[in-house]
Amino acid sequence: MVQSESTSKNPDRKLAENARAELREKKLAVADVIARKSARRFHLFGPPRPRVGSKDIAVMTRQLSTMINAGIPLLQSLEILHQQASDPGFKLALDKVIDRVSSGSDFSTALADHPRLFTKIYVNMIKAGEASGQLDVILQRLADYMESIEELKREVKAAMTYPAISLILILSITVGLVVGIVPKFQGIFEQLGKENLPAPTQILVLISNALREHYLAVMAAIAAVGASFFLYIRTKPGERQWHGFLLHAPVFGPLFRKVAISRFARTFSTLIQSGVPMLGALDIVASTAGNVVVEAAVLKAKEAVTRGETLGEPLTASRVFPPMVTCMISIGEKTGALEKLLLKIADFYDQEVRATVKSLTSLIEPLLITTMGFIVGFIVMAVFLPIFEMTRIVTEK
Repeated sequence: MVQSESTSKNPDRKLAENARAELREKKLAVADVIARKSARRFHLFGPPRPRVGSKDIAVMTRQLSTMINAGIPLLQSLEILHQQASDPGFKLALDKVIDRVSSGSDFSTALADHPRLFTKIYVNMIKAGEASGQLDVILQRLADYMESIEELKREVKAAMTYPAISLILILSITVGLVVGIVPKFQGIFEQLGKENLPAPTQILVLISNALREHYLAVMAAIAAVGASFFLYIRTKPGERQWHGFLLHAPVFGPLFRKVAISRFARTFSTLIQSGVPMLGALDIVASTAGNVVVEAAVLKAKEAVTRGETLGEPLTASRVFPPMVTCMISIGEKTGALEKLLLKIADFYDQEVRATVKSLTSLIEPLLITTMGFIVGFIVMAVFLPIFEMTRIVTEK
């Protein structure tokens, strides 16, 4: 009786006794059991936020898969990851996960408390791994998936970085010419008079004066237009129009469409392969699509599947997915090899993304050079037309 009272007053002692009993059942000799001390500390400005990206989570997942596959228990594997974590916020999040797991919670439940770090697909796949008893296999599959998505992101960033930097340089050079060079010819322009100036020169002078004399108003107008645009695309109609435009844009539209299809196929394949039910997988795929047009198409397909229809027909009717993709999905449904065909679709479109990035790089360079030549040519023409006019007047006299 006395022993039970002391145990109830000391929960750490009770946990230690339970741990000893569990280890003895596994025929292990127990020297001592030491309660783990929480690494939580008081923070003056609140707990630090994790500053890790999806690439870091992918590395952690790969390491966790390797340790569990090698026979290291989950709790000990998490402790090792906790010790080697360098980011204070991430370390604190892992500390909370370890506390939940050590107190008896499922690993997936502990991860669900940190949605900024562990996405919906991550938590659901871990849950499927726990249910099937193949956590190491699911973790390895999850690491493969995250690494593929990261590689796809790098490809897209590589395609977008070069034109973005080039456009900034072109705009900087243009502003420099308009603000720095044009004012030096103001004396010649004044001699001819505003009414005698050619139209290109009048436009250039107007822009130059606005940038020099009313630069604050110009900057405020640009900021207002930018803010209005970003506020509009955050509304549901604006977001749908913007995402639809991205899928059909002249130069980058095919790239964005291929990225969306690749992400859809790889996510869907990984979820089904991991044992996540079809309807749940479609929900997760829709929420992680990254494009509301694709999301709407997937949700309509989910409604059709709920009514007992096939998946391929509503995806075809959405006109978001190419016929080749919907045909392969229909074949996969009939043959029972949907996840394999989805994986083939994802691999195919990953290669298409790489090929599109290369072709865009070779296409954008001459386009940018042409744009720069047009701008500089317009400025030179606008500056020298009045000079040619003055030369003609002097010659006639």
